[in-house]
Amino acid sequence: MSGKLYLVATPIGNLEDITLRALRILKEVDYIVAEDTRQTLKLLNHFEIVKPMISYHRHSTEEREEQIIDKLKQGKNIALVSDAGTPAISDPGEQIVKNALKENIEIIPIPGPCALIAALIASGIDTKEFTFLGFLPLNKKSRKEKLIEIEHSTKTTILYEAPHKLITTLNDLKQVTNKRKIVLAKEITKIHETYFSGTAEELLEVIKEPKGEFVIIIDKNILDEEQNLENMSLEEHYKFYEKLGYEKKEIIKQIAKDKKVKKDEIYKKFL
Repeated sequence: MSGKLYLVATPIGNLEDITLRALRILKEVDYIVAEDTRQTLKLLNHFEIVKPMISYHRHSTEEREEQIIDKLKQGKNIALVSDAGTPAISDPGEQIVKNALKENIEIIPIPGPCALIAALIASGIDTKEFTFLGFLPLNKKSRKEKLIEIEHSTKTTILYEAPHKLITTLNDLKQVTNKRKIVLAKEITKIHETYFSGTAEELLEVIKEPKGEFVIIIDKNILDEEQNLENMSLEEHYKFYEKLGYEKKEIIKQIAKDKKVKKDEIYKKFL
């Protein structure tokens, strides 16, 4: 009989945020799979938990994945944790979950701290509907696509960002969010927990040397008839993508995709 895979949420800063159930599971399982065993060891030592650990991060090999799955198939119970917060969200543990499901291994979530939810509920921005995009891609093309998605999203958008990339991301958001409200949540639940609110342009004036981890909450875009891509003229549509740095071929391809027509049709109109 296979063991169980527990997805255990751990504190994102304040150790008092761990749940009683999470502590019990960490004490009862046979192994703990951690993104950074050194980071997890600090947590285990604080609560006097001694348990064998297996490291698993984004550079781990397929052999390591197979090792973890094999232990589960042998009947061992395993707790999967990330460095902080809820595992498998913008976290390499997602792959372990997928592999375990393929083997019909029981997955049991142990709810707890989650940075994106904590930041959202304290932001004052609409919580009814939201889209979580994790970290923006580094690839220029993929990044542009995500920025366009943010530009036209009628739902609250949530991002994660590292301090050394925050200024670049705010400059990118400045180009597509206009005067929409943005909240930066810094070091949630930690001593220096801080919230900054304003437009991307205003935040760039305040944030000069970012330190700590950030969650970015972006207010939804209330589209009107003129802003909606479907109702833009071809010239307005073209200028919109030109502003984002697209080349002519890319712009024509994107307009055709938006209007759901063949790109040849759009190309002829620009001849």
